[in-house]
Amino acid sequence: MRIAILDDYQGVALGLADWQSLGAEEIAVFRDTLEQPAALAERLARFEVLCLMRERTPFPGSLIEALPKLQLIVTSGPRNAAIDVAAASARGIPVCGTESRATPTAELTLLLMLALSRRLLPEALSLRDGGWQVGLGRDLEGLRLGLLGLGRIGGQVARLAQGFGITVAAWSQNLTEARCAELGVQRTATLTDLVAEADLVSIHLQLSARTRGLLGAAELSAMKPDAALVNTSRGPIVDTPALLAALESGRLGGAALDVYDQEPLPPDHPLRARRLIDEGRLLASPHLGYATRRTLELFYRQSVEAIAAWRAGAPIRLLAP
Repeated sequence: MRIAILDDYQGVALGLADWQSLGAEEIAVFRDTLEQPAALAERLARFEVLCLMRERTPFPGSLIEALPKLQLIVTSGPRNAAIDVAAASARGIPVCGTESRATPTAELTLLLMLALSRRLLPEALSLRDGGWQVGLGRDLEGLRLGLLGLGRIGGQVARLAQGFGITVAAWSQNLTEARCAELGVQRTATLTDLVAEADLVSIHLQLSARTRGLLGAAELSAMKPDAALVNTSRGPIVDTPALLAALESGRLGGAALDVYDQEPLPPDHPLRARRLIDEGRLLASPHLGYATRRTLELFYRQSVEAIAAWRAGAPIRLLAP
């Protein structure tokens, strides 16, 4: 059995789980992401088992068909929209997942809110460059936070924000009064109302056909001129060109982003613009929401469990097509 571990950006996979217990002939770790399907197929051709990290590498049916030796796919997390599970199932290849944790993303969301509101990055850069205070931040206490989505992660963000004295409101297509009452959150009738009334807007929705591009030019224009947007969910939920236009024109106070339409973010992408970052209007991090030691330990240890269970003839945590 040959196992490939993909997209281990930090190079920690082998140290966080007992891979040797599987008795594999080869365990190869790849830290880079190949974008060309032909190059990726050539790299993975010899492996029977592939371990994917979240949605870092797309796995369409065409790639699955190009890997005749492939027998098992294991992905971190309970779902992976980048895998054509139906195509794998058609070839008799099980796709197994792992459990996940909501706390790291919720904590990062509050960190980004704090850092953006207190202008932490431009102030730290000023100090690094020999300067001192160069602007004024704002308090979180007394602000209004609008949450797009009040599920597992959104609910944790609501609780953390309330601890800072923030008033929390929420909206999603399926949000109920009962869920809002459970968390002490105000339910907003429409998306436009939510963004228009909020000082901070934070996204906690799954990417789907109905959420792709959900925040476009109209919604961003409806936000207060000093409001800030935080996205730790999925990049395509926000119309990136519209967001850049709002930041460049000053129609939006700021944005803190952890996710992007394309990941890793290309070196020449406009969201790397030094001016927006230096002025404190943009805070961008490289998809750190789930990247903590405890979370990756869970992912990799349960990946090993899934491979062992599959070899024993009883696959676990199967993803449905």
